[in-house]
Amino acid sequence: MEVKIYKDSEGTVYGFQVSGHSELSPEGNDVLCSAVSALTITTVNAIETFTKDPVDVEAVNEEEGFLHFRLKSVSKESKLLLDSLVLGLQDIERSYDRYISVRFEEE
Repeated sequence: MEVKIYKDSEGTVYGFQVSGHSELSPEGNDVLCSAVSALTITTVNAIETFTKDPVDVEAVNEEEGFLHFRLKSVSKESKLLLDSLVLGLQDIERSYDRYISVRFEEE
């Protein structure tokens, strides 16, 4: 599983992309995929619910294991939510580094 975190030249996170599956456990029993899905989907839903920031979201069916999310502008609230997401993903990566890669892309 690969997670790309998009940040600008000032280090502000404005989006992410998750692709693939971890292959830690059989489909339907994979706690790693479930954890990453819970974090990312909750972050997207929270930003859409609690902010007015314009978003760009693309999700493919679960078999593909793909979610792409970008903000066109980042409010203080969205920054906090995205920073929390990154914290959670990095914690997961420390425990499951054979199955998940979290990397940053500056644009």
